[in-house]
Amino acid sequence: MTQTPKTPAGHIVLANADSDSYRSLRRRPLPRAERLLLGKALRQQVPRSALGDWKAPANRPDPVEQIKLSHEGRLASLIPIRVGRMVASPYGFLRGTAVVMAWDVAHLPSTGITPVVCGDAHLGNFGFYASPERDLVIDLNDFDEAHPGAWEWDLRRLTASIWVAGRRNGSSESQCHDSVAACVAAYRDEVRFLADQPLLLRSYQRLDVEHLHETATEKGLRGEIARAAKRARQRTSDRALPRFTAEVGGRRHIVEEPPLITHVPEAEAQRIAEGLDIYLETLAPHWRRALGGYTLLDLAHKVVGVGSVGLRAYVALLEGSSADDVVFLQLKQARRSVLAPFVHGDSAWHAHQGQRVVEYQQALQTVSDPLLGWATIDGLQYYVRQFRNMKGTVALDAIDADALTDYAGIVGHLLAKGHARTSGASMIAGYVGGSEKLDEALCRFARAYADQTEADHAALVKAVARGALPCERSEAEPGKSAFRP
Repeated sequence: MTQTPKTPAGHIVLANADSDSYRSLRRRPLPRAERLLLGKALRQQVPRSALGDWKAPANRPDPVEQIKLSHEGRLASLIPIRVGRMVASPYGFLRGTAVVMAWDVAHLPSTGITPVVCGDAHLGNFGFYASPERDLVIDLNDFDEAHPGAWEWDLRRLTASIWVAGRRNGSSESQCHDSVAACVAAYRDEVRFLADQPLLLRSYQRLDVEHLHETATEKGLRGEIARAAKRARQRTSDRALPRFTAEVGGRRHIVEEPPLITHVPEAEAQRIAEGLDIYLETLAPHWRRALGGYTLLDLAHKVVGVGSVGLRAYVALLEGSSADDVVFLQLKQARRSVLAPFVHGDSAWHAHQGQRVVEYQQALQTVSDPLLGWATIDGLQYYVRQFRNMKGTVALDAIDADALTDYAGIVGHLLAKGHARTSGASMIAGYVGGSEKLDEALCRFARAYADQTEADHAALVKAVARGALPCERSEAEPGKSAFRP
């Protein structure tokens, strides 16, 4: 029987007995029943209760110093905005500090089962978007940190974010416990279901809005889903024209909103345009021809998110055969995943980080943006996607404790679906089992790590107060959402 590889603390070897990726069709994988037993046997090495333990180790890096290090290579003028979004609340801090939690979870007990993982699977990184057929679906929707890694790393981050968000919304500790337990139970149920399905069937599983309405049992969540879906359907390129553009001299251009939307110098714009031409070659032939019929009109730098603030991120306006036939593309700088330092063998695989993001997004999502591609510009690596593609999220500050518990179950289901699409479903199913032991363990972890997040956030606030980090506080004002920058 294959044994879980023994590695130095804080590192994982990417070698799964359950891996079905890149196999020769002439090689027969281990039978499913044997893989289930392998997963179950891992409980002897890493008991499920051990996944509930959290105590900051003595050698834990200072989170404020980790944030400072993560600012290297970013645009200095935007760092105050990034810090401002993180000091706004503990949830904002959690969103912006995947690098901090990556170190923490990588130094905890691990099963060694390594599908492709999101790497930043917090509650806000699930949302709506359009399938190629223009259906509205919900799934994981952020893959900047995606990488092969331990499945429990994603589940730890998701459950901690649920507890932090619950506290922010006024949920009691008991209600936060219920929300996290619902998430983990849904994860277990879905991965055990998919482990019994044919491999190709796992790749077809998806959750569209119509089915989501049936899945959501809490009235408040159903109402918020309906509102979020309506907003998402309106977020298309043609509807963005009045919001983001103006016409001058018969030609459309992107309207500036400094410091969040700014034009780039002409020489830089020319190099970005050349990068977009190269990006076309990374698309499938049909989509390359379709998008090749558009003309680039304008380019601007646009600040997005929390963790991404300070990295280069551009919006490109393209026009087709008429003035209202437009496409917005987004180019986002891609850097090495925060998980990569904790996985042996990473450096041999990912020569282009934009390509990494694209390929792992396609691995984790059931359906993906057909215009996903990548490019290199001025020595920096980017991935490219549609900017206005019916994207939207459930407003976390608009749902109560019961709705949060309902929604937590949905995202647990989606995370399990993503993991099961790539590798390790049978072994994960064997490990998690049918009891509530994992649920209770991760409730303990989530509560303890929520405490840690609040302490780390307080340390950042103090660092800002003493001038150790620049901060633009305009987005931390009372009345502004702590969930959406």
